[in-house]
This record gives sequence, structure tokens and C-alpha cells, in this order.
Amino acid sequence: MTHRHIIIENVTPSVDKGDYPAKRVVGDLCNIGAHIYRDCDPILQAVVRWRHKDERLFHETPLTEIENDEWHGAIQFSQSGRYEFKIAAWTNEFATWQEYFRRKVKTDADIRSDLLEGAAIATALLPSQRSLRGHRAESKDALWIMEMIAEMQSPGRSGRATDDLSDVIERALSPTATHFFSLIHPSSDVATSATFTIIVEPLIAGFSAWYEMFPRSAGKDEMRGATFKEAESRLPEIRNMGFDVLYLPPIHPIGTTNRKGRNNALVAAANDPGSPWQVGSAEGGHTAIEPSLGTFADFDHFLIMAKAQGLAVALDFAIQCSPDHPWVKEHPEWFLHRPDGTIKYAENPPKKYQDIYPINFDTNDEEGLWDALYEVLLFWIGRGILIFRVDNPHTKPSKFWQFIIGKIKQEYPDVIFLAEAFTRPKRMKLLAKVGFSQSYTYFTWRNTKQELISYLTELTQSGMEEYFRPNFFTNTPDILPPILQQGGVPAFKMRLLLAATLSPAYGIYSGYELCENEAIPGTEEYLDSEKYRIKVRDGNRKPNIKSFITLVNKARQENPALQQLTNLTFLETDNEQILAYMKKTADGQNIIIVVVNLDPYKAQSGHVRLPLNFFKKASAIMVHDLLTGVQYKWSEQNAVYLDPQAEPGHLFWVETSQ
Repeated sequence: MTHRHIIIENVTPSVDKGDYPAKRVVGDLCNIGAHIYRDCDPILQAVVRWRHKDERLFHETPLTEIENDEWHGAIQFSQSGRYEFKIAAWTNEFATWQEYFRRKVKTDADIRSDLLEGAAIATALLPSQRSLRGHRAESKDALWIMEMIAEMQSPGRSGRATDDLSDVIERALSPTATHFFSLIHPSSDVATSATFTIIVEPLIAGFSAWYEMFPRSAGKDEMRGATFKEAESRLPEIRNMGFDVLYLPPIHPIGTTNRKGRNNALVAAANDPGSPWQVGSAEGGHTAIEPSLGTFADFDHFLIMAKAQGLAVALDFAIQCSPDHPWVKEHPEWFLHRPDGTIKYAENPPKKYQDIYPINFDTNDEEGLWDALYEVLLFWIGRGILIFRVDNPHTKPSKFWQFIIGKIKQEYPDVIFLAEAFTRPKRMKLLAKVGFSQSYTYFTWRNTKQELISYLTELTQSGMEEYFRPNFFTNTPDILPPILQQGGVPAFKMRLLLAATLSPAYGIYSGYELCENEAIPGTEEYLDSEKYRIKVRDGNRKPNIKSFITLVNKARQENPALQQLTNLTFLETDNEQILAYMKKTADGQNIIIVVVNLDPYKAQSGHVRLPLNFFKKASAIMVHDLLTGVQYKWSEQNAVYLDPQAEPGHLFWVETSQ
């Protein structure tokens, strides 16, 4: 903003100059910054004024000038919800006079007029004592200041520094006087910035490990889908691997019209269960449960058992309908119609989804549609669901998401939304800006050293970090990337290590721990995809990487450095197949170094360089590999040899007590 004298600009955190909120999680120490300056270079004071949306009064936290007119401070959030903040700055008239007077005293010039000027400034500020930040001035301090002003108003005959004015000079320039007047807000000439918004969400929005499971595949009979009661048997195993979010694809009734068969066949066999994303049948729609999974009582019990294990359950919010969904008959205006009057099914050429009708967001009944979808979310929130993975949000209007997420979070600030949007960058960014808590990413297709460094640099240093929280899913029911198809067990380990340590939020789709990698040739589609069949798995079959996943997740839980995104520093290596990076907490008490062999086929060797400023007390440090238990002494240059048939990398905890 532009004030008569004071300029406040480049306020952070802000997204698109405040058009959208920044994001933080509960407990975060949020750095506030701004460029603040004015003409003539007087001494300024600045504060950040902030409050939760439920609070009437603003808190105030001082800002400190660091250098070059850059001011910084920090505030901490104790609860989730919407916060607003603004910067206020003013000229500290008395401190400015003190600085001038301090220089004047060093000369032999007459200072009587300067003392009178200082007394006038101090006197003008005194009526504002009632606005002292947080408390009135102590009576003894006020009395002391009044005595100082009286002395300043009656200087010696000549007023030169050679006269005996040492006592009044000492008082006028004392830290006590400086501090006293720094607590007083002026009644005018205060510059105030625009108001900015921060959305604060639960810790799990920033740090979480997701596991995706089809509950119907949790049994032992491929001809009959498992129930919620049977699926409960998998909960301890998932939690023991270290996951804290269990994501379920749609659990609603599955339609029968145009039901797909195995491998997306156009005609389903008698026992084919259909895709869970074919939402809706005669048994109900988005607020009903597929009968083969059980009843609402069974689902409620499943949630209780998951919570007892320490697992939060996430549900899929898929805004689409089977031809059998009740809405098709009740609200035909919510769907797209061809010229011949038939309803248009979903297509993403060359893919066709004859079993799904997309919603027409250009319907004339926009209000009715939006309210119905809002009620769906309220229904599941009422049953205890606070996390939603949203299917294809980029095919719906951003204004809709801004409305519905904003409305939900106004009443339920702990609800989290994950955007499953593998689309163009600007669309992905906009979805994050309008409210999504987490976002799927391009990590799945970033394999080389340069690709990973470039992408992570964008995520952590481009401004995206203020609003875009990446969730690094290694695979999904729709995506089996080539490196997993071809790289075997080493590739599964390597990609998990990268996902879990580069991002504080990551996820896997079930079967990953068993290294399932059979694809339809020439595609990224799973062969015999679980989307169209019931898949029975032997969780103990070999090979599997369950113990590896457990170790990595244990390291994430025990090391705060791995629970943050922007504390990432890439380290220099002399081999393009070796990626090394460091994460450390702000206080430097927890440091993790990760070294990964990006080649799943053969061993790679090279050197990792640590920056010289890393070594403060000694020329070497001890690093402990949390994957193998082996420890090493590291210095500035460190040789590494990584055989993917053994372990794909090092996950080092750095000993900081030396």
C-alpha cells in the first residue's frame, strides 16, 4: 500500500497478492514479512495484527527490521480455521529524535532547542498512554518520564554540551525512555497494509502417509467381495507399516447398466463387481453404501476399529453417476443430453466410460446441484469422515470448489480435501488456491536427477509452497508407471524412499508393498485392474517390501525434519544416477541426509559433498543409516556405493550432539 510517507509492500505469506489464502498447519511458526520504508529515513516501528475468524480483537506481534528495509516476525497457530492478518507501521518520532540528538550531542552546538523539541514530541505522545500495547505504563516509569520531560524543558543557560547537562542527556537517550515510547501507538500517521488470509489445517494435512485399499478385496474369495467386517482384519497390518490415512475408493452402490467387465471389457460377466466409480443403483446414490460391503452399522464399526489403530479414514468424493443413480430420474437437468435426447456418458478419448454419466455443471439448476453435493459431504462428515479424496476435480468449475470447500471449512475447519488432478500445471495450482488441502503431483513421472531437482525446487521455492501441498503417490489404480513395470523390487524401494522423504505427505496404492507390476502392454494400466475385479492377495508372499516401508515410515515419525517440505537442500554428487539431499529442522537439532541410487538395475558409486558450513565443532560427523543400522564418519567429501539389489539408498540420521 501507499501511505503519505510510509510504504508497505511485498507482504508475505500471500498468494497472488492476497487474492487467495496461504496455507499452514496447527502448531506452525509462520514467518511474516514485508518491505517497509519511508522518505527521510526516520526510525520506523511495525507490527503484524492477526486474529482467528472467531475472534473479535486482533493480536499484535512486533516485526523487526533485518536489512534493506525488510521486516520479519513470526506468529504461531494454536487451532485450525481461517486467520487474517495485516501489517501496521508508523514513525517512532521519539526514537528518531533520539538518534538525531545522539549525533548532535557529540558536537559543541547549542542543544537547548533540541531538548525542547524532544520534550514536545514526548509530551504529544503521552496522552496516548492508554493505547500502550497490552498494558498501561507502570506508574513509576510514567513518573520518571514526566521528570525527564521537565528537565528537558529547562536546559542550562547556553545549552552546549560543555554545560552540566549530562543527567538530562543520559535520561533523554536512555534505553528506558526508548522502550517507554516504543510501547505507545501514535494516534495518526499509521500505515496499514491490505488484509491477508491464512488457512490453518490439522497437522495431518501437512504430514501424512496414505494407503489406498479396496475393502472388497480384503477377503479370500475372488468370486465374492469382502465386507467391512472382513476388511477390518487388514487394519493392524496397514497401521503396523506406519500409515496413518486409509483411503477407500467409492463405497456406494454400483450400477448395473453398462457395467464394465475385467480389464474394462464392455460386457461384464455374471460375477463381475463393476467399478466403484460407477456410483449409484436402485439401492441409492452418494449417501448409500454398496450392499455387498455391509450396512451403515458395519461401516461405523469399521471406522471405530480404524481409529483404534490410529488410522484416519478418507473417502472418495466422485461427482459422477451410474445410469442407475437416483439423480438420473430425479434430476435429469443435472446431466448432459445428446441431440437425440439420450444422456451422454463420460469420455476421455480414446477411453470411454459407458458406465458413467458426468454431471453438467452448466445446468440451469446450479443452486440445486451445488446444494445437493454440499449435503453429500455433510452426510459423511456427520458419520465421522474428515478427509475426502476428490476424483477429477479439474473437470469441475473452480468457483464450485471455492464455494463448497469454503462453506464446509467454515463450519468444519478440520476437514481435508485431496485433489486427484493429473492435469496441466496452472489448473493444478488453481485447485490448490481455491481450497484443496493436498494435491496429487507429477512425481509419478519424475525419474531422473535433474527432473527431481527441478520439480522439487519448483514445489519448495517458487511460491507454490505457500498454497500447494504435494502428496507424492507412487502409484494409483489408474497409473503403474514404467519404472515400476520394469525395475522390479529395487524400483519399488527406490521410488518409495524418494516419495516418503522428499515430501511430508505421500501415498501408495495397495499391492505396492507386494511389488505388483503387471501392466497391459504399452500402457500404464494394471493388467486385471482391481477397478473391475475383486483381487485376493497373499500379504506375506515373496517378494515384498513391507519391512522396508515400515522402516521408512518409522523414520518419518521419529524425525521432525522429514515432516516438513521447504527445508530441503540438494547436495552435490558426481554421478547423475545418485541423488542426495538434506532436511533439517530450523533449530538444527534434527538433520536427515538421504542418498538414493536412481538406477534400479545396477550398482552406482560416487561422492556426496557436504557444505563446509555444515561442520561447526568438528571436521567430521557421525551418520547412522536408519535402514541398515550401520554408522559412518562423514566429512566434506564422502564416497558412496549403492547396490539396488541390497538397498537403494541411505537414510542417514546425523548425530548433532558432538
